[in-house]
Amino acid sequence: MCANDLALRLADPFCLTPAHPKVVMNTYEQIYAVVRQIPYGKVSSYGRIARRAGLPGQARLVGYALHALRTSPTSNGAVPWWRVINARGYISNAYEAMLQREYLAAEGVIVSATGTVDLAVYLWDEHMP
Repeated sequence: MCANDLALRLADPFCLTPAHPKVVMNTYEQIYAVVRQIPYGKVSSYGRIARRAGLPGQARLVGYALHALRTSPTSNGAVPWWRVINARGYISNAYEAMLQREYLAAEGVIVSATGTVDLAVYLWDEHMP
């Protein structure tokens, strides 16, 4: 049985009918377009990316979209997924946490021993030029 929630339906490959893959790709491309705008050395949160992509309340869907990059090596480098962390400043990527930490450090973002980033310093203000 498929869920009614769009994010849950898109995350479940068994709920995708032939019409859904196009919806998934268009939605994911909206998310990727916003993530590509995060400047070098800055971070944003899943929820902020969702709002900026026109998908308010769909932070989890942003996580699904970024997770999908793991199976798409051609687009992985073009989307700086490591710049997206949770709203409290934590790296919440269960699959590539160490890699995400390394990528952020390479950009000069300081990640604490507990996996947090100081949002007062590194949060991308998408309203600034």
